[in-house]
Amino acid sequence: MGLFKSILGKVAESVIAQIKDAATGQVAPHSDPVSKPATTPAYTAPVREKSAAEWVQYFREILQAECAGYAIRENVPVTDLVGAATDEFKLYSTRPRQAYKAEWGQPYSFVLYQGGVPKAVVMLGSGHSHDSNVKYLIARMYAKKQGLPYINFYTQMPNQRGYVAGRIRKFLA
Repeated sequence: MGLFKSILGKVAESVIAQIKDAATGQVAPHSDPVSKPATTPAYTAPVREKSAAEWVQYFREILQAECAGYAIRENVPVTDLVGAATDEFKLYSTRPRQAYKAEWGQPYSFVLYQGGVPKAVVMLGSGHSHDSNVKYLIARMYAKKQGLPYINFYTQMPNQRGYVAGRIRKFLA
């Protein structure tokens, strides 16, 4: 019993010393490193998502750097490329709940031109807009009908510069 009392006494002394040290802001040199108070990691601000305007600016800069041989127009209405449009894809009958007069499609985020002729389309969208929003579907169909390569980027994704540049280079090849 004496050994147990001796061990218990030493543990109690150690705990009391640690409590006193913590109260005075000191750490005893003989204290166990496991029982030292954990340091609080430095505060890091949460990552703020880019606004629509910031995404446009970000992609504009990348396109200007990666597509130096192209003229770049932004927010180009579908009708600027295809002229007067009709419901030839029958979206009003196949998607009546989604169809609405959108002046025939989501404006193209960016159109790349060479010699005044459109050569490719880059679209920005969030969520599953490229897959389900009738305005994007119309825009994509008309780009395809015009023989224009159509590439899209989801703005809820990171879209790191190297990734975007690589896709654009592959897309234009």
